[in-house]
Amino acid sequence: MRKLAFKILFFTRFIFISLLLHTLPISSQEIEDEKDFDYYEGEKGPSRWGELHPEWSACNNGSMQSPIDLLNERVEVVSHLGKLKREYKSSNATLKNRGHDMMMEWENGAGITEINGTEYILKQCHWHSPSEHSVNGVRFALELHMVHESLDGKVAVIGVMYIIGRPDSFLSSVDKHLRSVAGTRKLQTVVGMVNPKSIKLRSRKYYRYKGSLTVPPCTENVLWTIVTKVRTVSREQVRLLRVAVHDESDTNARPIQLMNGRSVQLYKPESTDNN
Repeated sequence: MRKLAFKILFFTRFIFISLLLHTLPISSQEIEDEKDFDYYEGEKGPSRWGELHPEWSACNNGSMQSPIDLLNERVEVVSHLGKLKREYKSSNATLKNRGHDMMMEWENGAGITEINGTEYILKQCHWHSPSEHSVNGVRFALELHMVHESLDGKVAVIGVMYIIGRPDSFLSSVDKHLRSVAGTRKLQTVVGMVNPKSIKLRSRKYYRYKGSLTVPPCTENVLWTIVTKVRTVSREQVRLLRVAVHDESDTNARPIQLMNGRSVQLYKPESTDNN
């Protein structure tokens, strides 16, 4: 009887979590229709996003907007945050050309990251070129965003920066799928089982701050983690990701936003000199 009761409890919890995953608040979601906005500084450009729809007002009026410049002078070095806890798993993935970026979406999530006792489920990742965040005023060739959500709708994003160099192994593993949707009218392709552990961080240090989504509706209270290790990507890989952008800007990076007195922490383990 105990085994049966345990199985029933496990199954009930599984169904409950699955339902929650499909009913997370819409306000936390990035807009997927690129026709409503663009990155070219015009009528639908970044400085006008907040005027285009009432629900996008945070893009212009918010006080915790992203991206920001990670400037050494305003960073607080800490050692108490702890290393990133990532428990990812393979899950069926679909690569989508959203018009303003390339996104890989995992069906029912692909594991979790735990931050401050809260579990955030990895839902999708996407790329921005050039990087949206900058470090001491320097922007990089590419930035990857791994977007997570908790069961109560909180959002946490892990960001990784890239410079031009050796090809990125994760992008290489999905090269044929990327080419099938890049610069074409085909909007998506099924990739199959993909393990996000293949996205290498190899960094024990990271920046942490409170910000927002970097595309409309620019929802705030997003918990950002930007790893300090800058990885490499080839020019061809960046080119394939860039052709997703359908407007004249040839970029999908939002301009740097005001700090408005926010704090930025830099986690450094006390006994390491590694990145």
